[in-house]
Parts: sequence; C-alpha cells; structure tokens
Amino acid sequence: MKIPNNMNPAYQPFLKRFSIAFFLFFLVVQSTFAQFTTLSPQAKASLITFGPGTDLYSGFGHSALWVYDPVTGVDGAYSYGTFKFDEGNFYLKFLRGSLPYTISVAPMAPHIAFYRAENRSISEQVLNLSQAQKQKLYNYLETNYLPQNRAYQYLFFYDNCATRLVDALKAAAGDSLIYNGYTKEKRSFRQWIDKYAYKQNPWADFGMDLAIGTQADEIATAEQATFLPDNLADAFAAAKIKTAAGVAPLVISKSDIFTAEPIQYKGIFTPMVTFWTLAVLVLALSYWQISKGIVDFTLDKILFSIAGLAGWILVLLWAIRTDETTRWNYDLLWAFPLWMPLIFFFSKNKKPAWFQFLLIFYGFLLLCATGNVAKHNLVLIPILLMLIVRVYYINNSLSKIPLKDK
Repeated sequence: MKIPNNMNPAYQPFLKRFSIAFFLFFLVVQSTFAQFTTLSPQAKASLITFGPGTDLYSGFGHSALWVYDPVTGVDGAYSYGTFKFDEGNFYLKFLRGSLPYTISVAPMAPHIAFYRAENRSISEQVLNLSQAQKQKLYNYLETNYLPQNRAYQYLFFYDNCATRLVDALKAAAGDSLIYNGYTKEKRSFRQWIDKYAYKQNPWADFGMDLAIGTQADEIATAEQATFLPDNLADAFAAAKIKTAAGVAPLVISKSDIFTAEPIQYKGIFTPMVTFWTLAVLVLALSYWQISKGIVDFTLDKILFSIAGLAGWILVLLWAIRTDETTRWNYDLLWAFPLWMPLIFFFSKNKKPAWFQFLLIFYGFLLLCATGNVAKHNLVLIPILLMLIVRVYYINNSLSKIPLKDK
C-alpha cells in the first residue's frame, strides 16, 4: 500500500502499522483458505484399517482415511502415524514422548502392497458422506497436510493415528454425526494393550506393563477406547449420520482387501516360562544353602542389582517423560532403586548395622507389591517369589555375619 505524499505526517506511522497488519492478515487468510481440488460426485471417502504387525510399533494396528476420486485423480490415504528415524536425538525424544509425529499422504496401492508384504490385514469401510461433507473432509486433511500443520505431539492413549481420524470426521460431518465411540466392552488402557501384545509379543507386553504407570489402569471411555484401530473401525460401523432421507448408518459398505494369517508368538521362553524356571532354580538353590548352612550372597548381589537397575530405569522414565504415562509406577515397590548400590554394602564377612532395617522395610514393600500381581498377567508372581525367598535367606544368614566395624 502506497502512502500519499500529501498525507498529514501524524497519520503516516499509523498507516504503516495498518499496512503491515493488513499484509500479515492477508497471508494468514490465504493460508487458511488454500485452494484444494474440487471433488466430483464420484468421489468416495473410506476408513482403512490395517491389522497388527510383529514389530512393537506396529503391534496394535494402524488406521488411515482414504479419499479417492476417479474423475479428478485424487488418491490419497492420509496417515497420522508417521515419524522419522533420522530425527535429531531420536531415542531421547522417543523415551521422553516428545518425538514429533506427522500426517503423511500417499496413493492407496503402495499401502496395500506394503501391508500385504507384512502379512497385515486390510479392510475398507466406505463412509456415507454427502458431497459437501466429503469436500470438507478432504479440505480438512489437506489443510493438516500443509507443512506448517503436519507435526503434532503424539500421545499413545489420547492423540494418535486413530483418534485423529475421529477429529477429521467430526470436522467434516458436524452435528450430522451420531458417534458414541466403542461401546461393546469396557477395559482399562492396560487391558486393551494386553489384548494385543500378550499373545503376539509377550516380552513386549511385559516391557510395556513394566514401564507404564497407574494412568494405564484407568478405564477407557467409549471414545478413548478408539485409540486402537480395530475399536475405531467398530465405532465407525456403529455410528449414524443424519441425511436428507433421515438417519442412516455412517458406513455404507465394508470390504476386506486382504486377510492376513493369524500372528502367533513362536518363542518358547515367554516371560511366564522364563521367570517360573528361574524361580524354581532360585528356590532349589536357597533350600540347599539353608539346609547346608552355607552363607553365599553371590546370587543376591546379581538378583537385587538387577531389581535396583530396573527401578532406576523406571525412575528415569518417570522423570523425563513429557506426559503422565510412566508416572506413579507401583513396580518401584519391588524394583527398589536403592538396592543398587546398597546390596554391595554387606558380605558374608561383614554387615552394616542398618542392613536389618533395610530388609524389614523392603519386606514391607514386597508385601505391598503383591497387590499388583495382576498388572503383568501374573508374571510378577515368580519375580516376587524369588525376591521374597532371597530376603528370607539373607535375613536367616545375618546372625552368622559379624557386624561391620564403625
């Protein structure tokens, strides 16, 4: 905007500021109302659900919204589950929960080829949207795909590749949508995880159960339960939409594009088998040591060092996570961090005066920890059994150890 030469000088600073503000407003408006392809009446919008994979990050499935228009050539499967391995400080950001996720878009054919190669099921649910609603959905997704809008803060339970699609649908359908979420059953977030991970990858399930805190034990609401793609697909199937002809199902049709072979864990040494085997060995060794009057704490230094290190890892996750997923973790009752290094403060030749009180305190913690055994699908039972038996052995051997010199 050009400022006239004959304008009163007192107004020139104001006009300059107004010109700058108008220019910035114009840029924002231009970005907000970016021009996207106008879909034809033959366009369709579908929810695509991909089944679980064998890798940890793919073990719960995936969802995408597919907009396809044979007339205009639009063919985009929009996914909110993309992240980059070459992101700076990748592992630190991953542990902290601050790794940025982005929306990505690609034609459907490569998606089908990729997921078929990974033996992951693919299903399509065509959505009963009006022409205007399809256009709104497409514009919403394309707006999210703009460079300045792509990245978001991923939250596994509350804001992920599945929940973002509900936001997109609501933006497109507005008050016409009748959506109640997943209402078939109620589970805690941890129980939903177990449903997938316990049979497919029991070690991953054990690791996740170990890391996440009490937040995961909250019962997920019907809408929160759609953080899992399969639940999202069921929620879409049960949803309704108001049309000119009345209330109708949200999903017009469903088709299975590819049906995968069931995933079965092929390993022999699951956490349950492994820890029960170790528990039997520890029980046998402890019985032999007690019956023979043998005082040897080599096993205890190994066992309680591992428990202490596990505890410090849980404390670290509690401290560095940006969300509350790993906070208030009751596994710290048995994975007592201070065992590392306190377990090395005594031996069969000497003991500190305070060690007896440490054993009493830790025994109380183990007693409290027994109330949490269901958290790990009962895998915690052999772990607690080993720790309790060795605490008993140490306490039984204390009278044979001379008090440490002051």
